[in-house]
Amino acid sequence: MLPTITLMDELMPWFFPAAAFVFGAMVGSFLNVVIYRVPAGKSIVFPGSHCSCGQPIKWFDNIPILSWFVLRGKARCCGSPYSIRYAGVETLTGLLFLTCWLVHPPASAVGGMILIGLLVAATFIDLDHMIIPDGITIWGTVVGVALGFAVPSMQGFSTEPYYVIGSIHAGFSAIIGALVGSGVILWIGLLAEEVLKKEAMGFGDVKFMGLIGAFLGWKGAIFAVFGGAIVGTVWFAIAMVWHLVSGGKNSAALRAETPEGEETEVGFGAHVPFGPMLAIAAVIYLLAAHRPFDAYLNQLLELW
Repeated sequence: MLPTITLMDELMPWFFPAAAFVFGAMVGSFLNVVIYRVPAGKSIVFPGSHCSCGQPIKWFDNIPILSWFVLRGKARCCGSPYSIRYAGVETLTGLLFLTCWLVHPPASAVGGMILIGLLVAATFIDLDHMIIPDGITIWGTVVGVALGFAVPSMQGFSTEPYYVIGSIHAGFSAIIGALVGSGVILWIGLLAEEVLKKEAMGFGDVKFMGLIGAFLGWKGAIFAVFGGAIVGTVWFAIAMVWHLVSGGKNSAALRAETPEGEETEVGFGAHVPFGPMLAIAAVIYLLAAHRPFDAYLNQLLELW
């Protein structure tokens, strides 16, 4: 950190964490636009935010988190209700940005925030449409590799004694992470397809794991794949229990088709997008599990 920033952090230790949360909430507001418009093929820039009745939304009615509660979830211009999920995405992104700032050094934290933004957008788009757009996965992977070269600490490499050496090592680590992430999930999908005799993994998940691996390296990619499987198993078990308790009346909790009426990739009568599970596992690794998991893998490698 620069001396000025260090001094400010000492005098006002609350400032940067608060700024991280506020900035995250603002990014979350933008992600709401991305989540809605990108799958629809609409521009994320023009037109500006507007109500369902067509009226532009005033800036003071578009303040992240606060505006939803001030307006009580209803548009000022026409009274039309809008989902609390907007405030939920903003709050979630703000909290994740705050945690990322507290856990990582500044440069790595910024890279982590970029990854979090991509994961949040991909998660909600996948939940809504069972797709993860290439604009997120492919370009996100490119950004992840570029950040690997630019910010070696993101991949766990030091810039001492020479920045160039650390940069090269970290950049190649990001590339290897993307290849490992995509490769592992691809082979799991192929094996599952052979066993189930049907498509078991969308190629969007393969590209999504490339993005995660580019940011988190091959160790983070391994954690995301198997951690995502555990998260998915827990989600599926909860959905099954809810289905039994509700007598199968709640089709939203457990259904065999996408909203468009197409059969889901993994059967068993459930609507199970795997992207959100991978994203949750990636966030767990980024914010909590990276040190113990990396240490565990390093011990295994030493035994070999």
